[in-house]
Amino acid sequence: MINRKVTLAAAAAGVVTGAAGLSLLAMPAGAGQPPSLPAVSAETLVEQVLTAKPAAFGGTVEVDNKLGLPAISEIPQLADGKHSARIWTDGNGKLRLALPNGQSEQTIVDDGKTTWSWNSQDNEVTKSEHKADPRPDKEQAQEQKAVDPATAAKEIVTQTKEFSDITVDGTARVANRAAYELVLTPKASEKTLVREVRIAVDSELKMPLRVAVLTNGAAEPAGTVGFSSINVGPQDPKLFEFTPPANAKVTTPEAKEAEAREKLPEAGLEAALQGEDPQLFGTGWDTVIGGRIPAEAMTQVPAEAQGLVDRFTKKVSGSWGSGKLFTTKVATILIADDGRVVAGAVPEQVLFDTIGQVK
Repeated sequence: MINRKVTLAAAAAGVVTGAAGLSLLAMPAGAGQPPSLPAVSAETLVEQVLTAKPAAFGGTVEVDNKLGLPAISEIPQLADGKHSARIWTDGNGKLRLALPNGQSEQTIVDDGKTTWSWNSQDNEVTKSEHKADPRPDKEQAQEQKAVDPATAAKEIVTQTKEFSDITVDGTARVANRAAYELVLTPKASEKTLVREVRIAVDSELKMPLRVAVLTNGAAEPAGTVGFSSINVGPQDPKLFEFTPPANAKVTTPEAKEAEAREKLPEAGLEAALQGEDPQLFGTGWDTVIGGRIPAEAMTQVPAEAQGLVDRFTKKVSGSWGSGKLFTTKVATILIADDGRVVAGAVPEQVLFDTIGQVK
């Protein structure tokens, strides 16, 4: 259970550490006349979403973000602006993602035994063999949640339903498919930046087609992720096969992570918030995740990287000490000068009140 709460807290915080990402994105209502569908209760629809058998499909996802996040090379779809991605799955665990990035593309293929990630720009392949106790490769799982409304929505519903008021608010048409609009509104007791999450659920497959997050004090959605086209049914098996291109450099996630820790200032932040024993404060939407950045990471930030940090943060102080605050429309991260760090989908005051509890 604690790992599931950590996943929610990290996602809600929008911790942009290397390949980490935020999957709580938004999409405005679809065009066209809303379909006429049989009435369904919110409880029934939630149960159907959580128990529906995964479908085989291929589709294009359109993303239009207004989150205020800086560009992340591994997941360009998370940066502000309009982006697209393609996704295919066989419904039984095999997956293919194509993430365009200018003239290059990141391709991720999970063939059921091995997860492959290929960057066409540098012709580098990361190969991750599945272990006996199979758990999704962290980077692949984060990238999938960043672009797949179905994966993102199930994560949100699972982790927040007991802390939300849930309703069905009419119908919509998404990617030419009829859908119900499921709405999760944080309970009044929740101290969160999120006003509501809207999930368009396919009326036939009970598969989420679109996820929408609206924040407090803003009329426009925080961003956009949803299928613009989808082909439900068996996909070409060759899509889930991968052979490294000629002359490609093949490495492992462990080697790539070690290299990243030597170069990326955010590696210490990721270690603090996604380590083996992170600290959790609160529950539900206002869960805060905390930790400590290793001392060596605090002292080895290159000047260029420090300039980037200064650009996207502001200096703050309080009874807890002093540090820097990073904010987006849906998340806040507070990094104290002594290495303590807290993050959540909460106002900054919640972090100021919490950071003193970090060990």
